[in-house]
Amino acid sequence: MSFVNQNEVFDILEKLLSSVFEKFSNKKIINKVFPRIPYEQSMLKYGTDKPDLRNPLVILDVSEIFKREDVKFEIFKKLISKGNIVRSIVTKQTAEKPRSFFDGIDKWARSEGASGLAYFSFEEIDGKISGKGAIGKLFSEDSLKEIMKITGAEVGDSIFFACSSQSEVERILSLARTKIAEDLHLINKDEFAFCWIVDYPMYEVDEKTKKITFSHNPFSMPQGDIENLDFDNPLNIKAFQYDIVCNGIELSSGAIRNHKPDLMYKLFSVAGYSKEEVDTEFSGMINAFSYGAPPHGGIAPGIDRIIMLLADEKNIREVTMFPMNQNAQDLMMNAPSSVKENQLKDLNIKTIKKD
Repeated sequence: MSFVNQNEVFDILEKLLSSVFEKFSNKKIINKVFPRIPYEQSMLKYGTDKPDLRNPLVILDVSEIFKREDVKFEIFKKLISKGNIVRSIVTKQTAEKPRSFFDGIDKWARSEGASGLAYFSFEEIDGKISGKGAIGKLFSEDSLKEIMKITGAEVGDSIFFACSSQSEVERILSLARTKIAEDLHLINKDEFAFCWIVDYPMYEVDEKTKKITFSHNPFSMPQGDIENLDFDNPLNIKAFQYDIVCNGIELSSGAIRNHKPDLMYKLFSVAGYSKEEVDTEFSGMINAFSYGAPPHGGIAPGIDRIIMLLADEKNIREVTMFPMNQNAQDLMMNAPSSVKENQLKDLNIKTIKKD
């Protein structure tokens, strides 16, 4: 759509998807005005930018607790001193669960490639707060009260911890959040919970090259005063990029697009592209925009993913007409098929067989 802003795109999509899901499903839509969650907040609270909001569990950072002198959990203290973080998940009134429940979560985390999840429960004995479990005794009463204050935990609740790099903690606790909620039957399967993930960073640092690169979509419009963007601190620049998510499934990504060639050159230069490289690699778009283009934006939710949710299927292959196998082959259409020699000649292409 031309001459639209982000809010106008959201308004149209919310009405469209609400009507579609109401017509083809008996499940309840929790919010017809979908919550808007900034990307950074989503990664902190849910460990993912595809959160399932039917799940009441949230992730909270408790790294500072492990810097206290009255906390004797030396393994985590040592990891934090090397730049790692600690985040946690609180489960309500689970202190009386059998130990097998907690050990099962810890064992599951190890099977997912993590070093496990530490845990204990909050209990009150003779008016004093204490930690029930193997590591509970490593925390003083004051430190336990501080954890309760930060996380909203109460006596009778339990807490799980993960300590590692930020990306690894986000990964394992996102999975753990789902695993624990399913084990405790916390997710209402008769609801649809939509949300928008907004305010994606324009750039990120590539973990391998350590260079600045685009994080989501290089053709999006940056937020803020376009004439005075802080290119000296590019990691602070947010973009008008957004994802629409339902029950933990990303339906689509969208954006308000950058329609200004001069601005596009500047944004690409931050990621290491010269003007000549942009002209060569993205010539079609640059050429088109050089003649003048209106401000524009939009989004295109995937029909297959919508049907997967409406049909209550967990695998998109179940609702795809001709699903490909794990080798990316369409067995119904026998594709990809062998190319005939005359077809290669028509295109001046030749193939080289591997030994």
